[in-house]
Amino acid sequence: MTGVPVIAADGATVVLGGTTLLAPTTFAVMPGEFWCVTGGNGSGKTTLLRAFLGSRSLTAGSCAVRGEPADMARPLHRRLVASLVEQIPVARDMTLREQVTLVAASWYGNAPETAERAAQVIERLGLSSLGERFPHQVSSGQSQLFGLALTLVRPADVVLLDEPERHLDSRRVDLVATLLTERAKEGTAFLVATHEAALVDVCDGRVELG
Repeated sequence: MTGVPVIAADGATVVLGGTTLLAPTTFAVMPGEFWCVTGGNGSGKTTLLRAFLGSRSLTAGSCAVRGEPADMARPLHRRLVASLVEQIPVARDMTLREQVTLVAASWYGNAPETAERAAQVIERLGLSSLGERFPHQVSSGQSQLFGLALTLVRPADVVLLDEPERHLDSRRVDLVATLLTERAKEGTAFLVATHEAALVDVCDGRVELG
């Protein structure tokens, strides 16, 4: 491995009330690498993602993004890191297309290319025919794809995903795996908590917890 990691954990540990939520964990992910986090229930997969997101404080060790401690209060950190770890708030009175376009515009500005970028993500995730529907009018699987669209339409050096395959059938899981690996080849680093073979089989590295 050469170069500077985009995300790195060095002995990252979380203990709460005498219970270890995340045992000491060390690894580094380079730009353009797709890494998976695996382990049994309660092994700390989501805790690790939240530590890099900056919403979970560490008891010991560090989680760094571009060499700086993960801190969601820092505007630069929020720009560098996109995530589908916590549930993304959505507006009931805006269509899926409107909301994906709004997120794109908040990062890229209100320009024709922004709408095109949103349309491309919607199409790649198979949501084009659902673009004029509202969030309460789609299935759980379609809602999961919508969440991924809201995450992937924005710029990010790092993307954190917690079980992106949730509620998806095998065809759509393969679709997501293809899209994520393509994005990684463009330079984005991925850290994905998953046990889905279609994702684990294409990862460049793996963090095994528990």
